Amino acid sequence: MNKTIFEITKMDCPSEENLIRMKLDEISSIANLNFDIPNRKLTIFHSGEVDQIEKSILELNLGGKKISTVQTDQTEFNDSSNQKRILWTILGINFAFFLIEITTGIISKSMGLVADSLDMLADSFVYSISLFAVGGTLKRKKRIAKLAGFFQITLAIIGFLEVLRRFLGTEKLPDFSTMIIISIFALIANGICLYIIQKSKNKEEAHMKASMIFTSNDIIINLGVIVAGLLVNWLNSSKPDLIIGTIVFVLVIQGAYRILKLSK
Repeated sequence: MNKTIFEITKMDCPSEENLIRMKLDEISSIANLNFDIPNRKLTIFHSGEVDQIEKSILELNLGGKKISTVQTDQTEFNDSSNQKRILWTILGINFAFFLIEITTGIISKSMGLVADSLDMLADSFVYSISLFAVGGTLKRKKRIAKLAGFFQITLAIIGFLEVLRRFLGTEKLPDFSTMIIISIFALIANGICLYIIQKSKNKEEAHMKASMIFTSNDIIINLGVIVAGLLVNWLNSSKPDLIIGTIVFVLVIQGAYRILKLSK
């Protein structure tokens, strides 16, 4: 068994991890992939030569570079069942709050909540691409990624158009109290996700660290919506809500393009 370490300079979230997994899916000589997203390292356990693997990684244009290849006696790898249970839990929380925030956002006329709900949905897509497609064919994984990416972009474009309409129109002020209360609950939910990951015995695993990064970013967005709600009340203006909504919609579209990379 050989152990080859790659540096992937543009790998900074689970989207790139999924992209690499699907690219290498059909290389039968690979026994295990170990991702270290925070340090942008990928360790591959494989038999035979590394040439085909290296070629596939370079074709992704993610700044991949082989660091080393050594022989190893390791033949057993960590059981991922506990990680999957945790990721299912996080996926469930994200999707539940997508439904809550999209509903309350529409009712309260808050684009900040609507945009944050789409960010929750984006995270759900990233996790579900991995979980729903486990054991599936490469074609199936790409189909799921393409549908998720285009659906997300469509929702974000609709959101941008609504933001523009409200900037130009005379829309009533969003309900700032709903913005703040729902965002506080979303903040608590993301805090629970972080706690679950921290308490996990697999918290040092790459995918767990990546999930921690995702959830930490969600907490920052939650805080942004809370601040926007306070400014809506203080300034008696809908502009702070529209601004935070626009910022989050941009983040959602960036995430969608990453997902679409998986379908190529």
